[in-house]
Amino acid sequence: MQKIHLIAIGGAAMHNLALALHHKGHQVSGSDDEIYDPSRSRLAAQGLLPKEIGWHTDRITPDLDAIIVGMHARKDNPELAKAKELGIKIYSYPEYVYQQSINKKRVVIAGSHGKTTTTAMVLHVLNFCGIDTDYLVGAQLDGFDRMVRLSDAPIIVIEGDEYLASPLVPFPKIHFYYPHITAITGIAWDHINVFPTFDNYVSQFDIYLNKIEDGGKVYYYSGDKELRKLAKKHKDRLEIKRYNAHTSEIINNITFLKTNTHRYPIQVFGNHNLQNIEAARRLCKNLGVSNPQFYEAMQSFGGAAKRMQKVVERANSVAFLDFAHAPSKVKATIAAMKDQFPKRHLTACFELHTFSSLNKNFHKEYNYAMQKADTAVVYFNEHTLKMKRMPELSKEAVAKAFRHPNIKVFTETEALVAYLEKQKWEHHNLLMMSSGTFGGLKIKNFIQSLIT
Repeated sequence: MQKIHLIAIGGAAMHNLALALHHKGHQVSGSDDEIYDPSRSRLAAQGLLPKEIGWHTDRITPDLDAIIVGMHARKDNPELAKAKELGIKIYSYPEYVYQQSINKKRVVIAGSHGKTTTTAMVLHVLNFCGIDTDYLVGAQLDGFDRMVRLSDAPIIVIEGDEYLASPLVPFPKIHFYYPHITAITGIAWDHINVFPTFDNYVSQFDIYLNKIEDGGKVYYYSGDKELRKLAKKHKDRLEIKRYNAHTSEIINNITFLKTNTHRYPIQVFGNHNLQNIEAARRLCKNLGVSNPQFYEAMQSFGGAAKRMQKVVERANSVAFLDFAHAPSKVKATIAAMKDQFPKRHLTACFELHTFSSLNKNFHKEYNYAMQKADTAVVYFNEHTLKMKRMPELSKEAVAKAFRHPNIKVFTETEALVAYLEKQKWEHHNLLMMSSGTFGGLKIKNFIQSLIT
């Protein structure tokens, strides 16, 4: 048993890591300057919620075995300073996860999009087949009580985020996992606040591949030209194989996976998910899953939270919630909806919430991203701009950037709600995309009341 303190325990990954360490038998404590649900309730249920919000240096004692610091903390955090003064070992969470998995087979899913869904698919299949594995994934999954598991399992499956590891370790998380097997789903510029140019962003994946031991297995999506370049560069040192979207067909608004002899109905859809499925199949095969087992398991896969998550469905309309925020994700998600339901009108609502999406210099990346939607709705919140200390945006400039002939732009939640409530939802689908909450809107409750 170790005594471990987490600085910025309230984050999505950090609080799940705290729960996993507590479950493993470690003595866990933590601090944060703000903790919201679901983190708050889940920590409280296990007796891990800090008694007082804020940073308290008296919590940093010489008997601590390790400090794990989350990205939400700042370099000048007083608890961090005390830990340095006492010489306590300090980890970012990817560094700590690696230390906990150093003797395991490490499988990492990386890329700009599809990471969470592909990781969820792999975990769903392994769970279905009874294969013991540890994991780290960026969303809550059906059948899993936490987003992190650390045990004596011989395998760990990790969603490899390219965002920074911690304030003290300003390098992408994927640089610290050193996988034996990896899939890279694609490269599309994101996180402009950290990676100021596209070339700088691409270089992070080059560094990632350089950190894989000789002979490591790499699967990459062949439709991505940047990945093709990287594959050519590393082909002599690594075992590199490409993949395409899994073959399929749509019958009566249901997608079927096709093999030489069978069709398998699945609950997810869209070309991007067919790419994710094929990546997952390749990875699972390396972990001892046969193709028949994989297809049987995939039929019950319902997706990850907020990743093309069906909220409500009636006879001739359906509404989905998605985490999409980067231009490639927005474009792929909208295309999936139109391809699956070609005869229905689609209203797609997208919230500008991330640093990249709220940066006017990045907006040209969204040109035509919502083109396949019949009605495009873009929302941004002036309070969010102030909180992120970003300059004001004009609705006219945002509308112009997306280049959609039928676009509406809102900055007030009440106006957005009123607009959607006026629409008729017969033969009409709704897609809401955001990494935020549309200004505090209880999105699922609203969608359910709107459609039903």
